[in-house]
Amino acid sequence: MVFKAATFHGIEPNIESENVKRSALESTVANALAVAGGLDASDVTVTAAGQEIRLDGTVATPQEIDRATAVAEAIPGVRLVRNRILVG
Repeated sequence: MVFKAATFHGIEPNIESENVKRSALESTVANALAVAGGLDASDVTVTAAGQEIRLDGTVATPQEIDRATAVAEAIPGVRLVRNRILVG
């Protein structure tokens, strides 16, 4: 079997590092929310745009909304948290 370098019309493909960074930040925040005490984040979604995090979904109490914001803000690399979580 012969292995050749991956190319597209003779040009080596570029991996968009911004998507990798965004995905890593989303995963880090989501994991932190999942293990945070005082918060059931099973219905919360995390979306990153640059260093900005958007939280959407529902939680049981207003205190959990505040806790989710605090946890997300504590993650290195997060500059701004937009919390759109509702009590459901």
